Amino acid sequence: MIPSRLRLAVSAALAAALALAWTAPIRGAPAAAEPSKGIMAEGGNADNFDMAPETRLEVVEAAAAALPPIAGGPIQPTWDSVRAHYKVPQWLVEAKFGLFMHWGLYSVPAHHNEWYEKHMYAGGADTAWHIANYGPLDTFGYKDFIPLFTADKFDPDAWAELFRKSGARYVIPTAQHHDGFALWDSAVTPFNAARMGPKRDLIGQLARAVRARGLKFGVSNHEIEAFQFINAPPSIADPLRAAQADLFDPRWAGFYHFADRSDEACRRFLTDWYARTVELIDRYQPDILWFDNGVDIRYLDPLKLRVAAYYYNRAQSWGKEVTISTKKAAFAPSGRNTEQVGSVVDFEKIGVRSPSGIRPGVWQVDEPIGSTWGYTTGMSTAPPGSIVRRLVDTVSKNGNLLLNLSPRPDGTIPEEQQATLLEIGRWLGVNGEAIYGTHAWTTFGEASAGTSRNSSLEVRFTVKGPDLYAVLLGAWPDHEVVIQALSSALPHGGTVRRVGMLGSSDSLPFTVDAAGLHVTLPPRPPCSYAYVLRIAGLEMNAPLATLSGNPR
Repeated sequence: MIPSRLRLAVSAALAAALALAWTAPIRGAPAAAEPSKGIMAEGGNADNFDMAPETRLEVVEAAAAALPPIAGGPIQPTWDSVRAHYKVPQWLVEAKFGLFMHWGLYSVPAHHNEWYEKHMYAGGADTAWHIANYGPLDTFGYKDFIPLFTADKFDPDAWAELFRKSGARYVIPTAQHHDGFALWDSAVTPFNAARMGPKRDLIGQLARAVRARGLKFGVSNHEIEAFQFINAPPSIADPLRAAQADLFDPRWAGFYHFADRSDEACRRFLTDWYARTVELIDRYQPDILWFDNGVDIRYLDPLKLRVAAYYYNRAQSWGKEVTISTKKAAFAPSGRNTEQVGSVVDFEKIGVRSPSGIRPGVWQVDEPIGSTWGYTTGMSTAPPGSIVRRLVDTVSKNGNLLLNLSPRPDGTIPEEQQATLLEIGRWLGVNGEAIYGTHAWTTFGEASAGTSRNSSLEVRFTVKGPDLYAVLLGAWPDHEVVIQALSSALPHGGTVRRVGMLGSSDSLPFTVDAAGLHVTLPPRPPCSYAYVLRIAGLEMNAPLATLSGNPR
């Protein structure tokens, strides 16, 4: 027998070779847009403002100085203090599958995408579309969608039951998007769903329903991007200024953030962002607090650190394991997303910014279920098999999938999205053992034609305890499948003793030779979309999660 230490070293080298040899994105996902990012997607922040307020550090520091002192716990707003007290929640490590959603005023026009506010004031085709459908901007601006955002059919219990049946373990609705309209009952901003539009605390109602079904509940806050989200050219801005209408109506100045973008206005905006975030924390005790790209810029660190210290101190008083999740290097003062402090890194879209291979630690990727993030007329919805493949591929690389939904403005979830969610849940009902609480193996997958006539078959691997799971992606093989990574010519600790298929109680006949592990499959599949072999007898690698969430 090969000594254990040598065997692990050889296995690690083999894993690296296999990962390098098999890093193509899963079929159906877009090609990688950042080829230099490496297998683990070790990117930093962009050099531009990336949706953050275009301001200076002294303005941010002035905003932070006006805030009350951090109290109620040991964590102070410094990187060292947050680092010393933070650990990734175990529930997130084990969850693997969560739901995200974009729901707000932009769902009313349901045109182009969830950046409708930006587009309608840009002076191009979307401005023309808006005028043709709703009238001139001086008589119907973005604010006038608020009464049309009724959520009159919103049933939080029905939503939560659907989420439970989908197999998701956590839910993160957008509490406010780039337009800054708050979906909760806010004492900080009057522009909220409890006072306007639906006249309901949408976040609070959903939080109660989701938690009643045993799921974790978080919130996403995109408001930091609202200060300069609208960039109207003079041809749009000048007539509105002359009429003191819409963007220049003083009653809506705090909604649009367009008429005054002075340093003082920015300082007030930043303190407002902090106050809204604290309000979300205190009222809803989120299990996860998610921020978009706008918080990435380094000069926002004084405010981000105050949010982190406040949140983690409050969580200690609640007795809860919580986390922040951000993109790029927002919470990595070194500028490398592999060195996060107090945050789990989130990547936007599989195969575009997410890791192309195994990334140790803890991470997630947010992925839309359809062709747009927010609801749009005629949007397409991915079929369940496609989402199952994306889930399996992500988990095989040690990540979590955060699948985005697109509800309508009346509070209904499109039927196609519901159908996909229910099918994912049925698949997880059979195969969840290979997803929940697993971690990546030494290689995430292979193309495996074997002796099957199905040449398009792919395999993804996960590990739980002593068992290796091989998930077969593609059409059901005719008779036999060959797992090449388990070839007798390759070093493996232990020996394959048993092979079974999830959804079946029978052991499957198998042999091992230099070509790989040959498994004779049952005559019929136990489920649809993907089929899972449980392989026992081999020595498995240790879990890859870390307390910091970083790869090392």
